Amino acid sequence: MNYFVTGTDTGVGKTLISCALLHAFAAQGKRVVGMKPVAAGCDEDGVNEDVKHLRAASNILATLSQINPYSFLHPIAPHIAARNAGVRIELACILTSYRELAAQADVVIVEGAGGFKVPLNELQDSAELAQQLNLPVILVVGMRLGCLNHALLTTSAIEASGLVCAGWVANVLDGEMSALPENIEALQQRIAAPLLGTVHFQAQPDAGVVATQLDIGLLGELT
Repeated sequence: MNYFVTGTDTGVGKTLISCALLHAFAAQGKRVVGMKPVAAGCDEDGVNEDVKHLRAASNILATLSQINPYSFLHPIAPHIAARNAGVRIELACILTSYRELAAQADVVIVEGAGGFKVPLNELQDSAELAQQLNLPVILVVGMRLGCLNHALLTTSAIEASGLVCAGWVANVLDGEMSALPENIEALQQRIAAPLLGTVHFQAQPDAGVVATQLDIGLLGELT
């Protein structure tokens, strides 16, 4: 089974959790590959850092264009980055790359850009991409002040899109967050999907270690 990973915002740890999921499924003997359809912000080599991490966590060979069909230099909203580059992000192109990856792997983890509703072009957004991929969604909740509203709004948006929220991960961004257990409990009471794990704050998190903190068995029959 393949999954679409989204987050409550940008910078909440989608890549970390996506890589951890790849490690967890690989530990089950599965052929895994990560995909970042749209990336904004590249290094001196012209490659996005998130894409590098996803490739490193994958165990099958795939081309950079398959893993990352659209990449832009500056770390700004994708549709703006594309417009500045004279490019239009086409969902059909992304779907073609996804199908090529899915034909090679047992599990494809597709990491969205930014939050669930971030625009990709003048008409379509990340939610529509997830719809066209027709994948169950794993939500990464950045645990910090304000996360309850962001998490519940995102969950509602996933459901409104007709997609299944297969599970969610509590990724602690603020090591001194007040009432962390109470916040997690509040989300568990309100999100029907299972909590796959709580990733406690780490200055330099390791996806391989984080993989051991996720219970992908809670994904149930979807796996």
